[in-house]
Amino acid sequence: MANGGPQQTKAKHVYAAIWRWHFYAGMIFAPFLVILAVTGGIYLFKPQIESKMYKDYYYVQQGQQQLTVQEQIQKMNQVYPEAKLKKIKPSYAPDRSTEFEVSNRGQSMLIYVNPYDGKVLGDINPNTKLMQLIRDFHGKLMMGTTGDRIIELSACWAMILLITGIYLWWPRGKKSIYGIILPRMHNGKRVFWRDMHAVTAFWLSLFIAALILTGLPWSGIMGTYINKTATYPQGFFSFDPQKPQSTIPTKDVVSGVPWAAEQLPMPNSTPGMSGVISIEQVMNIGKSNELAPGYQIALPADEKGVYTIYSTTADPKKQTTLHIDQYSGKVLADQRFKDFSFMAKAVTIGIALHQGEYFGVINQIICLLVCLGIILVAVSGVVMWWMRKPEGRVGAPALPKDFKMVKWVALITLVLGIVFPLVGISLLIVLLLDALIIRRIPALKQLLG
Repeated sequence: MANGGPQQTKAKHVYAAIWRWHFYAGMIFAPFLVILAVTGGIYLFKPQIESKMYKDYYYVQQGQQQLTVQEQIQKMNQVYPEAKLKKIKPSYAPDRSTEFEVSNRGQSMLIYVNPYDGKVLGDINPNTKLMQLIRDFHGKLMMGTTGDRIIELSACWAMILLITGIYLWWPRGKKSIYGIILPRMHNGKRVFWRDMHAVTAFWLSLFIAALILTGLPWSGIMGTYINKTATYPQGFFSFDPQKPQSTIPTKDVVSGVPWAAEQLPMPNSTPGMSGVISIEQVMNIGKSNELAPGYQIALPADEKGVYTIYSTTADPKKQTTLHIDQYSGKVLADQRFKDFSFMAKAVTIGIALHQGEYFGVINQIICLLVCLGIILVAVSGVVMWWMRKPEGRVGAPALPKDFKMVKWVALITLVLGIVFPLVGISLLIVLLLDALIIRRIPALKQLLG
């Protein structure tokens, strides 16, 4: 018993401190997590939504024989004489149009052409498509780099919320399953909302963690780190595996390539006597290399540039990126799923799962349920706070006066700060604010608890 008292007191102090951190992190980042869940839940159904919204552009009546892509380009140029062609997505099904990405009077534009008669079906600014706007809001709050950092910080703190939430949820000797894995429905509103928060988070914890971790590859800081860490083996370059002629990554030249191809160095074409190969020849190279239907062709940016054919299929194992010499037609780089490092394979599969693509509709529904669960957890947390909040105070869980950081908690906090750099920076800022401002102003100290 002599040792039980101090140990029990220490455990209570740790619990109170973690509850306080969990509370403040939840109150600050809950709005952003709801935004991520809502926009992500909508974006999951991009294929179905866009197929309805743009059906007059995407779909055509099947004809007898398609025009060549070059003939379709000529038809398109008659309507858009100033358009500079950047990419081509050839018709990949009997009822699908051909998509041309162009720069027209300084504006990016997608132009859709009927591959059977060359009729221009219309154009869309890709930056104003509904799903693109939702994606921009989901990833950057439409605020550029600042928004990206806020979203990344929110996602990283969501992982902290999960970890601290599991600690607070832990049964600690409780024998009843109610309040642990099943909610208590008839014990009053406060207990009900507590269980909606804790029990829902428990059941979805692994799914939420997976959704967060598979979303980080798009973030500005963690994403860059992950991308560069998933180093790809050399050997994609037929001209010289050890000394590629360019160190410019593919993503700096061609947008929209598979995530795993973003850091693939761009090779250079070698000018020859025969001139530039045709689009049809490039398409034949793609077919002979068994690219999945729906691939896109990015045109060379200049006389040293290459044709880039890439396939971003829902099945990550079929994703392919080819760089082709624009004069000789030689395949200079051929990157496929089998060439990825273990980490790159894991991230690529994770991205497909995150976007609801891997298992089709079932994948979409599972991710949607997780998004709805995140919203429920966030909303129930706010309701819990509102029901227990004292008048005129924030109502944060009180920190014991004689609290001292336990070594293992400090170590975990340090590790999380290193793994998630933005979390570490934000923790440092909070500690400085607390030490230099909040503790020195009685009114603030009382308000924040």
